Amino acid sequence: MASTVFLGFLSLLFVKTLSDETASITLPLHQFPVSPSPSQWRQTLAGIASFSLSRARHLKSPRIAPVPLYPHSYGGYSVSLDFGTPPQRTSLLIDTGSHLVWIPCTRNYFCRNCSFLGNNHITPFIPKSSSSSKIIGCKNPKCGWIHSPEFLSGCRSCSSGNCTQICPPYFVLYGSGSTGGILLSETLRLPEKGITNFAIGCSLVSSRQPAGIAGLGRGSPSLPAQLGVKRFSYCLVSHRLDDDPRAASSLVLDGEHKNLSYTPLVKNPATGKPSFSVFYYVALRKVSVGGKSVKIPYERLRLGPDGNGGTIVDSGTTFTYMAGDVFDLVAREFETQVAGTYRRATDVESDTGLRPCFQLPAEKKSQVGLPELTFHFKGGAKMRLPLANYFSFLGDSVICLTIVSDGVEGSLQSDGPSVILGNFQQQNYLIEYDLEKERFGFREQRC
Repeated sequence: MASTVFLGFLSLLFVKTLSDETASITLPLHQFPVSPSPSQWRQTLAGIASFSLSRARHLKSPRIAPVPLYPHSYGGYSVSLDFGTPPQRTSLLIDTGSHLVWIPCTRNYFCRNCSFLGNNHITPFIPKSSSSSKIIGCKNPKCGWIHSPEFLSGCRSCSSGNCTQICPPYFVLYGSGSTGGILLSETLRLPEKGITNFAIGCSLVSSRQPAGIAGLGRGSPSLPAQLGVKRFSYCLVSHRLDDDPRAASSLVLDGEHKNLSYTPLVKNPATGKPSFSVFYYVALRKVSVGGKSVKIPYERLRLGPDGNGGTIVDSGTTFTYMAGDVFDLVAREFETQVAGTYRRATDVESDTGLRPCFQLPAEKKSQVGLPELTFHFKGGAKMRLPLANYFSFLGDSVICLTIVSDGVEGSLQSDGPSVILGNFQQQNYLIEYDLEKERFGFREQRC
């Protein structure tokens, strides 16, 4: 989830820059690449674990300062969209944990620390080259999508002679970085369809954001809300940790699917935490390991009246996050059931921040047997994860559980979601967000 605050010092800079620059729809998704060599496996998984934890900290406390990423640690999925007249193509990471759609913008676009994926060149959107590009004013209702009424009260009551009439600049913090810019009205070009007056963030400055963001969360600025779709779905290809252009997933807008398991979507009841209202909450009732229920206290999994706790689904998080006391129970059950079969690789745990990790005997590397991890949701829906969705190999001799936790008693456990279901656990599942019937659906399938 992104928190939006005013960037007053950027107002004139953005205005000058822009003035100087005088049925179902299926879109291909691509993994945002990470390309480790065999010697970089520990660094790669340590980076992804660090990013996932940073992302979790931000989602649980949206105004926390961003934490830098390690190299090779993004692990996201991107979609290519066309904006403008004539159209200009740009890549955006899909993110169900935020709702603003923004793109790198203008020839003056600057991204700090964006070369960590070998992506040294970002092609920005050029408003001057688009005849349909307009700056959104502060009295436009769409400006209220990203700023509070209290913040805009002065702007909307003033006259054109003594105040700036453009929608004030936004500044958005993510667990992986930040971005700042102004709101534009543009034309979004979809297959056989053009959407006019689409509100999009024109970002001039960013940190550690190698692409724009397609916000898919709840809220008026999101891609699904602006398109007015009743549902959207995606099927994520396996994390190959390489840059293979042939490996593509699909984002489907308004398509219908059969034979899915459904569980109700739950809205956060806490009006005092509007940042959490963007999330897609689901009612996780139980976690089982090897068919045995983990004895997690119910109050840790339920969404409380104060807006804390519960489980969200987030395509922008890589490894699933669990609050410390929840994670300890799950990890301990794996350790108990595997004890005597595989030796703990504590050195790898120290290097990567993942646990438990197990050393595989040479004769068993091709036949790994580990307990099954299953998420049980309200209504009886069960997500039985294949091994590749919750354990990852480091080379060919060590395997680690790909769930992260803050690990500090009381540090983050009382605030925000207790569980954040990341995209590593969603790979090779068809995932559907049914906005009309307020339900979350899934089925395992080869993507």
